[in-house]
Amino acid sequence: MTGLGKTCAATLAAFFVTASAAMAYQAGSIEVDVELVLAVDISYSVDEEEAQRQREGYVAALASEDVIRSIQGGPLGRIAVTYVEWADSGFQRAAADWTVIASEEDALAFASRVAAAPLERGHYTAIGAALADAVNRIETNEYTAPRLIVDISGDGPQNQGLPLAQARVLADTAQVVVNGLPVISAGQGRWVRPVEVNLDAYFRDNVITGPGAFVLPARTEAEFREAILRKLIIEIAGALPSPGEIDPAYDLQTGRAP
Repeated sequence: MTGLGKTCAATLAAFFVTASAAMAYQAGSIEVDVELVLAVDISYSVDEEEAQRQREGYVAALASEDVIRSIQGGPLGRIAVTYVEWADSGFQRAAADWTVIASEEDALAFASRVAAAPLERGHYTAIGAALADAVNRIETNEYTAPRLIVDISGDGPQNQGLPLAQARVLADTAQVVVNGLPVISAGQGRWVRPVEVNLDAYFRDNVITGPGAFVLPARTEAEFREAILRKLIIEIAGALPSPGEIDPAYDLQTGRAP
C-alpha cells in the first residue's frame, strides 16, 4: 500500500472508531425528564451548624411525598439529579453524584447519600465557578433530557472567580436554566450572616438565566426548608411559581427583570 493509501486507511479507521464511540455513547445515554444540579453554598460565611441545616433541608425535600409525586408525574417518571457543594473557585464537590430518581426508594437512597457525605467547606463565594462547574456536569453526564436546570443557593454576592456574566453565557449556550435560592438575613444571627446588598435582586440581575428562571428567597430556617421544597416541585414539574412567590417585575419567559 502506498503512503497515501496508508494515510487514507488510517484516516478512515480513525473516523469509524470515532463514529462508533459516538454511537455507543448515544446508545448508552439514559433519557430522563429533567437533569438537575443542586448547587449549595458551603463557604465560611455559612457556619457549620447552618451548613448542616441547609443539607438537612434538601434531604427532607428530596424525600418528601410531594417531590416524589412530581417526579413520577413526568412523561418518563424519572429525573437525574446531583447534589454539589461549592465555595471558592477551586471547590465544587459532589456530595452525591448523578443518580436517577424514579421511586420513593430512589429518593430516600439519594437523600441518605447526601446526609452521610463528609461536610467540607471553603473560604470564598465563587458563584460563577459553581455555575460553570454545574453546566459542565450536565454536558458531560450520561443522561439526556428536555429540561436542564441548575438550582443554586447562596447567602452573599460573588467575591472570587469566574465573572458571572461569563458563567451565564455558558449556561445560555448549553440551554441550561439557572434558578436562585438566596438566603437572606437583615441582621447577625445563627442562621445566616447579614448582607449589604439586596440579595434577591442581586441573584435576579446577576445569577439566574434562561426561560422561566426565577428567584425564591428564604429569610429563616423554616422559610429555607419551604423554599427548597417549593423550588424542587416547580422545577421537576416544569411549572412556574405563583406571582406571590417571586418579584412581580420578573419576566418569566426570559428570567430577566425589564
